This record gives sequence, C-alpha cells and structure tokens, in this order.
Amino acid sequence: MIIKVCGMREAKNIQEVENLGVDWMGFIFYEKSKRFVSERPEYIPMKVKRIGVFVDCTIEKILTKMEDFQLDGIQLHGSESPEYCQELRKRINQSILINKAFGIRTIDDLKQSYDYEGVCDYILFDTKTESKGGSGQSFDWSILTHYQGETPFLLSGGIGLENEEELKSFHHERLAGVDLNSRFEISPALKDTNKLDLFLKKFNRYE
Repeated sequence: MIIKVCGMREAKNIQEVENLGVDWMGFIFYEKSKRFVSERPEYIPMKVKRIGVFVDCTIEKILTKMEDFQLDGIQLHGSESPEYCQELRKRINQSILINKAFGIRTIDDLKQSYDYEGVCDYILFDTKTESKGGSGQSFDWSILTHYQGETPFLLSGGIGLENEEELKSFHHERLAGVDLNSRFEISPALKDTNKLDLFLKKFNRYE
C-alpha cells in the first residue's frame, strides 16, 4: 500500500518523516488550511513523491508550485472538472501524477468520480463536508464496496492508529493506499514521528 503523509511544512519534521520510509508526502497550497505552505521549506524530501494539494487553483499557479517544489504529483481537492484535469495534463510532464479527491457520505457520492476515468491517476476518497479540503473525520468505508471505477483510490479522512484492524480487514481491488494527516499530529503541520513509525511497523513496512 502507498502511505501518503499529508500536511507537511517544517524542514526538520519533513526529513524525519521521510526517513521513516513513507511513499508520498503532501504539501498543502490552500490558503485557508491550517497546514498552508506559504514558502518553500529549507528542506524538501528527495526519497518520496512530493504531492502538491490545491483547491480550485489556476493552472498557472500550479505550474509555479510544481517548479518551486519539484512536485511529482498534484492532488485536486476542489470542484475541478474533468476538462480542467485534461487541460492540466496537457501542460505538465506525463510522469506527473494527477489525483482527484472526492467527499463521500452516501453511495450516490461515488458517481461523481466516474467522470474522471482515464483523466486522473488516483482518486482520494475523503469525508464529505461543507468546506473545502480535508476534515480529519472518517466516513463509512463500506460505501466503497459499491465503487465500480477503474481508477485506483486512496483512503483518507481521520485515519489513525485506532483504525489499524479496520484497515487490515478492508479489501477492494482498487485500494492503492492511505492518506494520513491530522490523527498523527502534535500540532497542525507537525507530525508525531513515533505514532507514524508505529503505524508503519504494524503494517509490516520494514520487512
């Protein structure tokens, strides 16, 4: 499974989390987020995929952040259309990942993701809220048994150590990984490396 740790900002903490052996690291470029990255940290990770998180942002701004942070992927967390994603794809290197987040509350919420088939590399299923961005709250994962798309997905939304047994028992052929954030924080944008290390070890990441 892909392990993505999102909401990173502090140089030392970035390096510590990188050394744990995670796969992706997320940097949030949404001004209203408590984890907003306003400037490039003194250290950016080189051993993981760097994912930029954007909400209804202009493509020009995304391109600027891609260059500044040497991004390997883009996560769209707003109301970006399939056409927007197609235009973005035309303007970036084909190796750059495009991931689209969707808020889920009911089975019907899964339908919106089908319009992005063949447009995005991964889907992120998060908890549906009135606000943009993540909520730190979980949703009923059993809803995802009804997901019939071809695009692989990551689970997001309030995942913590307490979900380990639930994660191990959850199976779907398109499940690609998990997105971790607020449940592993000491404070916004500062991750508890001990908790992350325990999570990774319990999922046999070091064997």
